[in-house]
Amino acid sequence: MGVMAAERIKLTSTRSPWWCTVAIVGLGLGLAAVVGLSSKASLNSFNNQLAQGDKPDFEPLLPTLSDAVGGVTGFGVLVLMILAALAVTSEYRFGIIRTTFQAVPKRDSVLVAKAGLIGVFGAALTFALTFGAFAIAKATAGSEAGARLVLSGDEAWRSVYGVPIYAFLCVMLAVAVGTLLRQSAGAITLLLLWPLLIENLFNLFGRFGENIKPFLPFANANHFLGADQGIDWHWGPWGSLVYFAVVVFVIFGASLVLVNRRDA
Repeated sequence: MGVMAAERIKLTSTRSPWWCTVAIVGLGLGLAAVVGLSSKASLNSFNNQLAQGDKPDFEPLLPTLSDAVGGVTGFGVLVLMILAALAVTSEYRFGIIRTTFQAVPKRDSVLVAKAGLIGVFGAALTFALTFGAFAIAKATAGSEAGARLVLSGDEAWRSVYGVPIYAFLCVMLAVAVGTLLRQSAGAITLLLLWPLLIENLFNLFGRFGENIKPFLPFANANHFLGADQGIDWHWGPWGSLVYFAVVVFVIFGASLVLVNRRDA
């Protein structure tokens, strides 16, 4: 409990966590408004085409709850991972980690406390933002363009309760990466490029890439959250969550082992 209290003070007494929280809220709710407004504008264009005699099928293009919370699961969680990584790498940068490990010789408990505290905070924040994003997207889209924005069905509810689970696991991953690399620039670069670029590069490798994509961690996380991504999956959404969790626990476990073996 003393370690948790110390990590709480570190988290709340510096400015970066507050700015990161503001960024997460702004991105999560702002992009939800963009989704609602763009769908409403597209529907108006669709109605104009109907008036001219053309009848395109617009209904499959209407946003779903998974689309509405995309700002939270996408950019919002990325900022949360940056926050979690900085909680480790900043201490290495300024040498504070030595004092921390002197006070807490059991070093792995420090990482568990950081991941647990930031993970619970991130899970609670993103869970609340999913409902805010849903409400904003529904309000800006209107009744017609927001017809598929409903809180009903297994897939829709998985887009709600799945977000805090995903956020918590991403925090664990970020703390582990920060511990393994020890440098803010390297850790943040890897955490940003991994889901945004590295996994997408497999689209360039033809048949080989198609065989690899079902085993990419963030692709599996997105599958659990409701994005099919055109991949021939070997398991369902819950299997994808288990796969992503196993990858995260393996990397986090490696960080716990190495933090006790390396010099601070």
